Amino acid sequence: MRRLIMTIAVLFSALTAASAQDRIPMTVATGVDPSLGTFYVANSGGFFEKHGLDVQFNTGASGSAMVSFLVNNQVQAVLAAEQAGIQNFNIDNDVVVVTEAMQMLRYFGIVGRGIDDIEGLKGKTIGVALGSASEVFWRAFVNVLGLDAGDYNVINVDLPEMIAAIERGNIDAFSSWEPWISRTLNAVPGTKLLRDNEGIITTRNFIYMNKSWAEANPEGALAFMRAIDEATDMIRNQPQEAAALVASFLQLDPGLTQDLMSKVNYELRLDQESIDHLKMIEEQLAAGGQLTKPVDWQRFIYSGPLSEVKPEVVDFELPQ
Repeated sequence: MRRLIMTIAVLFSALTAASAQDRIPMTVATGVDPSLGTFYVANSGGFFEKHGLDVQFNTGASGSAMVSFLVNNQVQAVLAAEQAGIQNFNIDNDVVVVTEAMQMLRYFGIVGRGIDDIEGLKGKTIGVALGSASEVFWRAFVNVLGLDAGDYNVINVDLPEMIAAIERGNIDAFSSWEPWISRTLNAVPGTKLLRDNEGIITTRNFIYMNKSWAEANPEGALAFMRAIDEATDMIRNQPQEAAALVASFLQLDPGLTQDLMSKVNYELRLDQESIDHLKMIEEQLAAGGQLTKPVDWQRFIYSGPLSEVKPEVVDFELPQ
């Protein structure tokens, strides 16, 4: 009997090793933020593995900071905001959009310390994580409310540094998103949420892939998209279980994580709203003198994998 058990164990081990060797290797990356739960759930929920992928999962301070790793195929897929995708595509045309992944409904905000209202921001130093959704929101905030950008001293501050910076008095306010907003309000006396993004802009996160890798590994690209689709369905249909996976990975309170994720609409799509939103971000970058060249939309949008997996959500015309 003992010999039989050992034989079974050896056979199981060999089968597991063979199965692992058969999986398609892939590296994905995103930021440390519960709103980016699609990647966390796909990884921790076993969806990547289920669809035959052997995934190395990298995280950074923000999704936007990770998009540059798509250049030269250092990673194969990233979940991040709009600006970083456009800017990195203009560096390397292999950085392409494959799907919109989510819309941030009430997830962004302007936090100030010792400031009562928006009027009190004038003349103050504002921390903005340039090149990220923090800047997208700040620019929309100024434009939609008809404010004068020259009234504020904007400095570049990375997301994880914002809490310490406002506590030290290096900045008077910042443009950010959750969980940094809640963490600051709970940790730093005298801080206040002056305005959230409702009525200002519905920011969106997109999934970008390295196109050369996707075309050289079509089965891997489709397996990735199927895993992301199933992870999205879990977040929508089993929010408590999905939030528990995200909370465990990020070491956050499950209740807080579920509350924060409820402020995000998780939905895979590449429709006219997706394209129009990206076009608006391109125009925003151009107005700020940050756009190196106009976007080649025919190359930037790569709908093949999503069209294969979820054709009903792909419907758009590209800008000329």
